Amino acid sequence: MDEEAAVPREVGARPGVPAAQRLGALLREVARGDERAFGEVYDLVSPTVYGLVRRILRDPAQSEEVAQEVLVEVWRSACRYDERRGTPHAWVMTLAHRRAVDRVRSEQAATDREARAAASDTQRPYDEVAEEVTDRLEGERVRRCLDTLTELQCESVRLAYYGGYTYREVARLLSTPLGTIKTRMRDGLIRLRDCLGVEW
Repeated sequence: MDEEAAVPREVGARPGVPAAQRLGALLREVARGDERAFGEVYDLVSPTVYGLVRRILRDPAQSEEVAQEVLVEVWRSACRYDERRGTPHAWVMTLAHRRAVDRVRSEQAATDREARAAASDTQRPYDEVAEEVTDRLEGERVRRCLDTLTELQCESVRLAYYGGYTYREVARLLSTPLGTIKTRMRDGLIRLRDCLGVEW
């Protein structure tokens, strides 16, 4: 039996509620720390977030990583959403666009640094080396945090974000009910947030 089937659906599932109103109400619940509401937000926005990030970055692996970062940011910063400044969907997409553009700039900066280093026999400036070391340590930290997930959480996240599979495909590949996969992925993101020490 689907793990979520026994839980009554609340505001996120009301028929006839406009999508913007539905997402806005869910974000207010997420701002109060409601993990179930975050699961619904995740289901609603993750495909669009990944699609936008993928169009900007093109690289599937980086797109999956950035999409995951965006969803963690939605979890920790839902309290900052202000409906007077735009729709909830626009707010989430702005976070996604900003993160993707930051990654492009970071990659371009790294490429430029490498080109300058190759063209010069002189030692690289300390601040460039320090920035590169910081980037590598941050990536290693994310990988270590991924290792703290349960096997099902980790496999689900990797297949969805790094393999490009839909939730239904992940459920089929892992021979696990769809509701369980969604729950594990949501819990995995929450655990990643806690492991990375992100405050919200």
